[in-house]
Amino acid sequence: MGCIIFNRVANFCRKVLNRDSSTRVPEEQTLQVYQRPEHGISRKDISENALKVLYRLNKAGYDAYLVGGGVRDLLLHKQPKDFDIATNATPEEIKKLFRNCRLIGRRFRLAHILFGRDIIEVATFRGHHSDAPIQVTPPQDKQKPQLSSRSEEGMLLRDNVYGTVEEDAERRDFTINALYYSVKDFTVTDHAKGIDDLNNRIIRLMGDPETRYREDPVRMLRAVRFAVKLDMDIDPVTAAPIRELATLMQDIPSARLFEESLKLLQSGQGLETYRMLREYNLFQQLFPILSDHFTENNSSKTEKMIEHILASTDKRMAEDKRVNPAFIYAAMLWYPMMTRAEEVSFASGLSFYDAFMVASNDILDEQVRSIAIPRRHTTTVRDIWQQQLRFSRRSGKRAFKTMEHPKFRAAYDFLEMRSLFEGSDIKELALWWNEFQDADYNQRGQMVANINDGGGTRRPRRRRPQQPRRKKPSVNS
Repeated sequence: MGCIIFNRVANFCRKVLNRDSSTRVPEEQTLQVYQRPEHGISRKDISENALKVLYRLNKAGYDAYLVGGGVRDLLLHKQPKDFDIATNATPEEIKKLFRNCRLIGRRFRLAHILFGRDIIEVATFRGHHSDAPIQVTPPQDKQKPQLSSRSEEGMLLRDNVYGTVEEDAERRDFTINALYYSVKDFTVTDHAKGIDDLNNRIIRLMGDPETRYREDPVRMLRAVRFAVKLDMDIDPVTAAPIRELATLMQDIPSARLFEESLKLLQSGQGLETYRMLREYNLFQQLFPILSDHFTENNSSKTEKMIEHILASTDKRMAEDKRVNPAFIYAAMLWYPMMTRAEEVSFASGLSFYDAFMVASNDILDEQVRSIAIPRRHTTTVRDIWQQQLRFSRRSGKRAFKTMEHPKFRAAYDFLEMRSLFEGSDIKELALWWNEFQDADYNQRGQMVANINDGGGTRRPRRRRPQQPRRKKPSVNS
């Protein structure tokens, strides 16, 4: 009996000691400091503006470190896209030091130091939200951010609890991002054996995966993005809950998911990222409209179109060519939109043209609920789609007017892409427009005339500028 009681007490004590172990990594077990000769990071590889911010914060008596992806990429001998800084200065103290500073964010309060187009993001060390009171800001006090609050599902809605550098490291998402570079002594501090994971090419979440995913479901997207971008494997424990918790993505604001979708699809590894997102049931949360068009063997037109457009995007990124997100969205949603148009036409008796317009609006409105695609992009998507109907109307002067449309080139590229997956009619249409573009004015006239009357030589008549009408003389003049 005594042994049973002792075991129960021991288990209780163990639970108390480990109460918050899901998000905390014991420093004494993992903390490692690498001196300058051991890590190879040089200030020559760091943004001059980031160094200015680090030096000024240090000079003012604050601790400041280059953190996260910037340190990780430098260790991997890659050029970082961003240089982020963590400090024990509060956002308000940072703002006093830098006139070119603006404070942003409600969920996470951040300082952006502006150097022209270059932005250095500075965050105050995060503390443990479980140790802080959940505070609700009164409606009349809109200037003060709430400290910490959660949703019923465990997602952090407000998180402005500040702490030490050790606590900040424990709050990082992945071990490979819990790395801190100091310009004071040129050391890299590794709080969670992140350098070991870098060497072993492992993406490992800090703390208990389910808890961390519930705090911020976007971490699931980041796990996939980093695995593909860095050519690493997701740790099995980190990967295990993703499929089950994928639906938590539906609680993320659509504006935030738009930014995340750009990082995923325009990373230069968009095709591989898409395949892994689908594997973990994450892509279906970003584009729920597409789920009905997915098959087990990836044989639907929608799936073929998605793979083609992402492969083309990756190629353009590799060649440093411009990529338009609207074109990607237009391609991905084209076949679901066409299916919807046919359903609307059948159910309502509308002409296909009218049903097409209704379906275009419906599909985009539905998609915007998941990913807040800006209006400038949805307008372009509509233009590209509507031009597809106009391409088949070439008689008279219509072909010439179609070529004058601002989005003609994008629309034609879209038509050419469709010809890879659709019937001979679309292929012939794409070939005709390809020839029409390369022809001179007389040749174009002949091509249109052949459509008008099956082989006539009539050319489109040029309009003469209208002469202003003469005023009739007044009766009284």
